[in-house]
Formats: sequence, C-alpha cells, structure tokens
Amino acid sequence: MHPDLMKRFDLSGRSALVTGGAQGIGLEIVRTLRMAGASLMLADLDLDVTRKAAADVGPDVGAFRCDVTDPQSVRDLAAAVGPCPDILVNNAGVGREGLTGDTSDDDWRFVISVNLDGVFYCCRTFGAAMAERGSGNIVNIGSMCGFIVTKPQNGPAYHASKAGVHMLTKTFACKWAKSGVRVNAVAPGYVATKMTSSPSDDISTWVELTPMGRLGRTEEIANVVQFLASDATSYMTGAVLNVDGGYTSW
Repeated sequence: MHPDLMKRFDLSGRSALVTGGAQGIGLEIVRTLRMAGASLMLADLDLDVTRKAAADVGPDVGAFRCDVTDPQSVRDLAAAVGPCPDILVNNAGVGREGLTGDTSDDDWRFVISVNLDGVFYCCRTFGAAMAERGSGNIVNIGSMCGFIVTKPQNGPAYHASKAGVHMLTKTFACKWAKSGVRVNAVAPGYVATKMTSSPSDDISTWVELTPMGRLGRTEEIANVVQFLASDATSYMTGAVLNVDGGYTSW
C-alpha cells in the first residue's frame, strides 16, 4: 500500500480521550487508536478499574475518573487532562430496563443521564475548547437502536437516548463545522462483549435477525471509530455510520 494513503489513517502526534474506556467496546477503541499512533487517555467511573485497564494497554496510557452525568465532573476531567485532546470519543453508555412499559422512573433517568446527558456535557465542554483552538474531532457512540426499535429488548429509555445522541451529533457538527471541529457517530448493532458472552434466547434472536448471522466484534466497531478520527474522513461531519451486520437493512 502506498505510504501516502497510509498517512491518511495515521493518528501519530494526536491525543485522544475515550470515556467509558475501561472495558468492552471502549477499551477496544483505546487499543485501536493507540495502534494508529495516538496518545491515549481513558476515563471511567471506577478509577481503580480504569487505572488497571490503562496499564494493561500500555504504560503511557492516562487514566482518569469521570462521572459523565455530572457536568462538574466533566469540567474537572477537562482540567485534569491538560491541553484539550485532539480526539474525543464519547463511549460511556448503559442499558437498564425491561420491555416497553417496564421502565421505572429511576431506569429512565439513569439511562438518559448517562447515554444522552453525558454525551451533551462532554461535547459541550471539550467541543467548545476544540472550537476555540480551531481543530478537533469528536466521535460519539450511538446505536442502531437510535434508528429502529429492536426486539426482544425494546426499552424506551435506551432507544430514545441513542436517537438523541445521533441528533446531538448532527447539531454539534453544524455548530462547529466552520471552527475546524468534526463531529460524527458510530451506530453499532449487537456486539459480542462480556455482557453477551453467555448463551441465551436473546442472543439467538439477535443472531437470527442479523443478515450476517453473527454478533459483531469489538474491533469492528473500533476500526470505524479510528476511520472517523483520521484525516481519511476530513470532509465528513454530522454522519452516523451503521455498523450492525445489516440489521437495519431489513
């Protein structure tokens, strides 16, 4: 492959911060961006777990505590990491509800506060600093659930939160486009993580409904994040890319 082409995907000399980076998809994003040459920082709720995850990736990976549902905690994170990172990946997210009608007030508030409020607070804090600097790149982790209602899990809070992430992505993309800041999102389908490692009827249904006939792998999501974070997508902003094995194509 021609070296000039490879340079378009190279992240050498850039710094990246990944929220929810201590496990699952987030940790794979940390590994992938580091392989692409970026210097990495990860932030998560449990500092001990975050430090261990960072150490497992490499001695030069920074670890920070952040509660993305708390705007002051996000501001404290921005102060702690020093200069605003070149790349921000808003990966922190949760799912905690049953079928439609079974979502409690606490479930609703918890899911919305992490998945939607957290992305807003992080975009607002770091994106504004990027815009003032005149450069930056934000990648939000949405979901195919922001486009469709999935089954058998069709909890309203999760679906509403991820649809909101997609629209926040587009809104901030328009807001900062002329300030040198790109904002895009990845919308994963069902991905094999620790939470989906045990056989269940739900997983069988997910696989059956996915045209490719399998769950996604964490690196298949991380690769698209790296793509969006690179100069190869320099004319992309406000995009939400489905990475779902064809699930939303039915």
